[in-house]
Amino acid sequence: MDLEWEQLVVDAADPVALGRWWAGALGWVVVEDTPEEYEIRAAPDRLPGLLFTPVTEAKTAKNRLHLDFRPADRDAEVARLLALGARHADVGQTGDEPWVVLADPEGNEFCVLGPRRV
Repeated sequence: MDLEWEQLVVDAADPVALGRWWAGALGWVVVEDTPEEYEIRAAPDRLPGLLFTPVTEAKTAKNRLHLDFRPADRDAEVARLLALGARHADVGQTGDEPWVVLADPEGNEFCVLGPRRV
């Protein structure tokens, strides 16, 4: 199979602002910087990237696809992301999960996972 995952496209009211937020949150670099396409990657030649594109409609429901991150220290990472502007998100979790659901400044949910189960 000759199929390579290039990027995940994220609809955004303000692609540049949201892309900058994610670049800061992840420590990634900007590889495309226009109002129509703002792309970030872990390194310029490393795939996949996150591509932020403009939309006029507002987000109205929980995302059908979201990102999961597994840091070394979940609680420290949650605190850092909240300080950057993320917020807690309720997607129906019970509170007993080993992950924390957050939302970026435009409301896109993502999870910060706890330690991997052995």
